[in-house]
Amino acid sequence: MNLNEYQNYHETKTHTASDFPYTTYLCSIPLDFTQVPTHWHSEIELIVIKKGRGVVSVDFQSQNVSAGDIIFIRPGQLHSIEQEQGRSMEYENIILKPDLLMSGTNDLCAVRFITPLMTGRLTVDTFLTPSLSYHREASEYIRQIDLLCGTTPEGYQLAVKGYLFQLIFLLISNRLKEEAEPAIQSKTLEKLKTILKYVEEHYPDHITIEDMAALTYYSKSHFMKFFKSHMGRGFIEYLNDYRLTMAERLLRSSDLSVLEVAQQSGFDNLSYFNRIFKKKYGNSPGKYRGSMARPS
Repeated sequence: MNLNEYQNYHETKTHTASDFPYTTYLCSIPLDFTQVPTHWHSEIELIVIKKGRGVVSVDFQSQNVSAGDIIFIRPGQLHSIEQEQGRSMEYENIILKPDLLMSGTNDLCAVRFITPLMTGRLTVDTFLTPSLSYHREASEYIRQIDLLCGTTPEGYQLAVKGYLFQLIFLLISNRLKEEAEPAIQSKTLEKLKTILKYVEEHYPDHITIEDMAALTYYSKSHFMKFFKSHMGRGFIEYLNDYRLTMAERLLRSSDLSVLEVAQQSGFDNLSYFNRIFKKKYGNSPGKYRGSMARPS
């Protein structure tokens, strides 16, 4: 089960059908999970903070977020969500496919605005905080969309698309006048995306430094240096942390034994799994699962 499959499995509120690619679900950190590791996907994502505080990173730019903040993530951007020390956070996750906003190759709006926005050629605010002049409008559009998706009146999809276009208009009409320097070069970003996607899809398998060096066409030593310089830690440390994150989610969401959880998360040595799990989460996997049990 990869990251996207896990999150889809744990949706608490699915509002839309597969023929209308707009989905909303609610998450709570640390009640549902303690973090969402760095990842990327081909959909647009809006993170709407409902309660509490946390940390969101987009293309390696981290920001503390709190109730009311909206984070706009375009397709392909690396992003993560983490618990702020000692805090909890509830947020709404909105996922939609860019196709929902396009009418074809000759669509003027798609050619001039939507596609450039999706590819990053049009730079807009990522973190929409109450300090922005258009924040209240943006929040109201999202509120109206939530109401429509909750009641689903006849033709609600038309209104949802209308509010989404209004939101995109707000972003573009208030976009940054001076193009900000990218936090990381595009070639480097694409290389990192290749690595992280591979981990997301293959973390249960045996993965070596040699495998990743071959994937990136680097020597082993250059790969290790490249990864650590951009991710802030070594690849094996990152891989183990990702596996632990998925193991923690399996402990919450399944009745698998600890051994099965370890194996499905990529650990073939149970004692090693127990040791590093306890180091990260403060308890052995078995005790952790017991502490997470919710009263019926």
